[in-house]
Amino acid sequence: MRVEFGVLGPVAAWDGAGGAIGLKGPRHRAVLARLIVARGRVVPVARLVADLWEDPPSDAVGAVRTFVAALRRALEPARPPRAPARLLVTEGPGYALRAEPHTVDAWRFERAVAASGPPAELLERLEEALGWWRGPAYADFADEPWARAERSRLTELRLHAVERLADTRLTLGLAGAAVPDLDAHVADHPWREEGWRLLALALYRTGRQGDGLAVLRRARTLLAEHLGVDPGPALRRLENDILHHAHHLSPSPAGAPDSGAPDSGAQESGVAETGAAQRDVPRSGVAETGAAEPGMAEAEAGAAEAGAAEAGAAEAVWARAAAAYDRSAPPGARARLESTVALMRGLAVTGGGGLQAAREHRVAAIAAAEELGDVELTARVIGAYDVPAIWTRLDDPDQAAQVIAAAERALTVLPPDTHDTTCGRPSQAASPPTRNAIPTSRTALPRSDGVLSRGARDAARARLLATIGLESRGAHSPRGPQAAQEAERLARRLDDPRLLAFALNAVFMQTFHRAGLATRRDAIGAELIALSARHGLITYEVLGHLIRLQARCALADFPGADAHARTADRLAERYELPLVGVFTQWFRALRLDATGQAPVEEVESAYRAAAARLDGAGMPGLEHGLLPLALLCLRLRGHARPPAQPTPPPREGLADEDARSLRAVTDQSSGTGSLRVVADEDADFGPYEPWARPVLLLAQGRRDEAAAKLRRLPDPPRDLLLEAMWCLVARAAVTVGDREAMERAHAALAPAAEELAGAGSGLLTLGPVSRYLDDLAAALRR
Repeated sequence: MRVEFGVLGPVAAWDGAGGAIGLKGPRHRAVLARLIVARGRVVPVARLVADLWEDPPSDAVGAVRTFVAALRRALEPARPPRAPARLLVTEGPGYALRAEPHTVDAWRFERAVAASGPPAELLERLEEALGWWRGPAYADFADEPWARAERSRLTELRLHAVERLADTRLTLGLAGAAVPDLDAHVADHPWREEGWRLLALALYRTGRQGDGLAVLRRARTLLAEHLGVDPGPALRRLENDILHHAHHLSPSPAGAPDSGAPDSGAQESGVAETGAAQRDVPRSGVAETGAAEPGMAEAEAGAAEAGAAEAGAAEAVWARAAAAYDRSAPPGARARLESTVALMRGLAVTGGGGLQAAREHRVAAIAAAEELGDVELTARVIGAYDVPAIWTRLDDPDQAAQVIAAAERALTVLPPDTHDTTCGRPSQAASPPTRNAIPTSRTALPRSDGVLSRGARDAARARLLATIGLESRGAHSPRGPQAAQEAERLARRLDDPRLLAFALNAVFMQTFHRAGLATRRDAIGAELIALSARHGLITYEVLGHLIRLQARCALADFPGADAHARTADRLAERYELPLVGVFTQWFRALRLDATGQAPVEEVESAYRAAAARLDGAGMPGLEHGLLPLALLCLRLRGHARPPAQPTPPPREGLADEDARSLRAVTDQSSGTGSLRVVADEDADFGPYEPWARPVLLLAQGRRDEAAAKLRRLPDPPRDLLLEAMWCLVARAAVTVGDREAMERAHAALAPAAEELAGAGSGLLTLGPVSRYLDDLAAALRR
């Protein structure tokens, strides 16, 4: 017997003749509904018990089995005794409903709404599909948490179908037939701007221009009074077109797209996704600004034609574009927020305080987006700030914490992928946020309205996850690495080059969970360079070269690092990226230091000159304590030269060129050595103070204080100076004879035996890690 199921209204079932099948009591129907929500997947008995009862009775499992048995008898009355069930099957720890796709009305409705074809066929299909609705979806279970996400999804799908039906009627010249349904639609759902647009257009096409304008003004008033926002670009354009009797508002020939409809692709991409004011441009050098407003498009076209115009012409273009946008995008419009983030991306790489200003405006933009209560907008605002990051210490931890919290809130509300193709099983839809689940000082974000396509939703989630991976760098929590890895997985599946570059940046920031990962970071940098060169992602190409510069320094390959520094500088000069020079100048001071090509005084002068570049650069996380630390490392190495020793053999697994480079540096560097070194008494070591202090105390002869500090010393942060901090611990531990600290340092440094301590930062070095390991091993044997 063929059985059909209905959830577009009260849950029901019908036999092949259309007769209703008795489903007994509400819990029987709840079991059936819960299995339909699962779409053929197994629902464990324990899950069914939790969903059916707030306080399950002692015999709850037995009761579920009784409900299932009764449902099987109702759905398959002709099934012989002991014959296996065909529809409601037992599998593993629970049950599943093996219904065919065409036998569940909600599943048929999805396919009907997504279908394409000639307008006349589409009209008939949509009218029939909307007729399948008998009431709200899963009407019997409106308050059940397990049904909430599916009810919301189906409701949104129905509203989309109503609007698509109206649009199809307009395409076929049936504007009069579209008006009554649209009038009821906007009355029930006044915040759907597409409904207002279609109603106004239908009225205009039936000769009711005044009514059409009145509808648009009513929409403007409702949005302003209740939401505090202005209508979007589509409504504003339509009002202007009606006032000017625009030719394209006339009915299109049957079967052609309705020219009155906005470009759906443009709507989905958003302003921020187009990369306005972004410096990642194609090799031709023409910016892909993708501005949405006509005035901006005209200004940019003029700029492209001007080519290599004088700076004054560029300023004029900027002024005209800004003025045109200011006129076109009214205050309060969501587009302004997204455009602001796009501008901040460009601001962040300008230098001269731009980075710090961008960070401050970013937090304000996120707060503004959250206050609008639009989770998809919030996700775009957070994720659009994909500014490449190379330094692993946060400039403003408090701001980073706010961004992470907002991203986590958005992830909680934004629906996850319901069919995870990578693992063959769907992920669970996120439950709506509650006050207890998401503590925040802001009003809780509402659920996403579900209009995002699967790909757009996954891209939004990937950007949020990449943001969490970037902003949680240096932390010891597993959340950062997990978020970065998931972002990378989604980006690769979506085949989105810019998104993948963003995710790889997050993965790079999370490759410091242990020492000795320079080779892994080198591979990330190489992929970024190749990816960015193919797709014109200039700032990420620069990032790739800086990552490889750092990695080659860690492996003592200074010629290779120098090549990456030259390329980064060349790109920075061409595309006006002044902050790049901060890192390459520090690298050249490090190279002078590590290769022994200059006396200590000259190297110190080079470090001080590099530090001067940081003044006003807006990178306090990099600047604070860096110069004193670099000078301490220099003096520790420069004042404690060991006696000549045989050159050690290459370590297994190290490339020949890297091994030769490491031996050359090893011959000039000491290990734990003497501690006759001092630093300036008033030097501010900033965040490096806890690990530098024991060494400084020993240099002053204060052994007991140094030993006490060492005993209380935590593990260093997981960042680019991880190996350097552990080497400072090793120095002090060997000197005071702290066995526990020596064992900790040896275990932490062992994976980095073939690297130069600290050189992976591209800024400073304490020499080969192998020297410290040798001294630790010798001390531990005593």
